[in-house]
Amino acid sequence: MRLNRFIANAGVCSRREADTFIAAGAVTINGKIITEMGTRVLPGDEVRFDGRKLEAERKVYILLNKPKDYVTTTDDPHADKIVMDLIKDACDERVYPVGRLDRNTTGLLLFTNDGDLSKKLTHPKHNKKKVYQATLDKPVERGHMDMIAEGIELEDGPIAADAISYTSEDKTEVGIEIHSGKNRIVRRIFEHFGYRVKKLDRVLFAGLTKKNLPRGKWRILTEKEIKFLKMM
Repeated sequence: MRLNRFIANAGVCSRREADTFIAAGAVTINGKIITEMGTRVLPGDEVRFDGRKLEAERKVYILLNKPKDYVTTTDDPHADKIVMDLIKDACDERVYPVGRLDRNTTGLLLFTNDGDLSKKLTHPKHNKKKVYQATLDKPVERGHMDMIAEGIELEDGPIAADAISYTSEDKTEVGIEIHSGKNRIVRRIFEHFGYRVKKLDRVLFAGLTKKNLPRGKWRILTEKEIKFLKMM
């Protein structure tokens, strides 16, 4: 394992920050100061940061049902509420949100210190399914539903829903399945046709659902769920 990743896994800091500490000579392996980027840590090596011995951190996986008005960030001095406040008692390890939900979007948000899994779940090529429940300010026309399914062109490129359907009789509520990780993508899809999204809730993420998870609450993933995510 690369040294910067080992340090990040130990909960000290991010990989990028670890590179800075390595260059500054703050890290040793088996008593030797290491300043070379890309150095690898072997099984049995003793790694110390500022004299403190580091242990490979256990992997943690937390699922949150995010409420409205919380910002998806690990630190923002300008935000009154951040998602980290909601899981502060979940674990001692330093975890990060996988992807983002904007301030007004509610629903499933995963946190972990497993960088490999995080990258796998957020990279577009892996096509991890996300399902949203959108409430619009007026009924959505059938023609617009068909166009969203077939694909439309937004300012940052083409996008198409994997599936879309009405979930209310008055056609103001729509379920949309999509795997794109582009910023505010669901809202922008509907705004393209002149609709305003009043509510947006992520109800499924990479096979995980909100079952028995009230708004604002979190839970640790089961071993079965973790294995499923890693096998996807």
